[in-house]
Amino acid sequence: MKIQLSMLASSVLLGGLVFPGFAGAASVEVTWENPEKYTDVRPSNESRVKFKERTFKALEAYLGKLAEKLPADEKLTINVTNLDLAGQVWPSSFVFGNATGADVRIIKRVDIPRMTFSYTLTDASGKARKSAEVKLKDMGFIDNPRRIAQNDFLDYEKVMLRDWFREEMADVIVKNKVE
Repeated sequence: MKIQLSMLASSVLLGGLVFPGFAGAASVEVTWENPEKYTDVRPSNESRVKFKERTFKALEAYLGKLAEKLPADEKLTINVTNLDLAGQVWPSSFVFGNATGADVRIIKRVDIPRMTFSYTLTDASGKARKSAEVKLKDMGFIDNPRRIAQNDFLDYEKVMLRDWFREEMADVIVKNKVE
């Protein structure tokens, strides 16, 4: 099973939101390949389907925000083949000793965020400017002083993507764009 949602399509399908900040940005298309085989996209207190939708939508929106720094006539295509969120989900009875029915995501140093994907950045004529297979992991995620926000959803994963983007796209980032 292959799930493919462009920024606009996912906005419409997953919540009806349109991201107006992307008007002058490169377009971003994210494909979530075989998400049922991903290492960890487990919810702690909501349905698996809703959690995956919310997770994918949040990561796509963040990639769109990063793409604001790229030239407007370019396209960033990303094919995600694995996602492993920071932490592990445990039954609350194991963590707290009582059965509340809700699971809990526990964040420990050893449960690092990981993401595997390939990407292609194409120019206005459709010519590939950059492409690569990427295996991201952030072994120092818990001590990273460059966090986005203390309790932001997917903060560890967003910082990992931001750091990759800054390094990988440094030669094509449009100057003076706000992150």
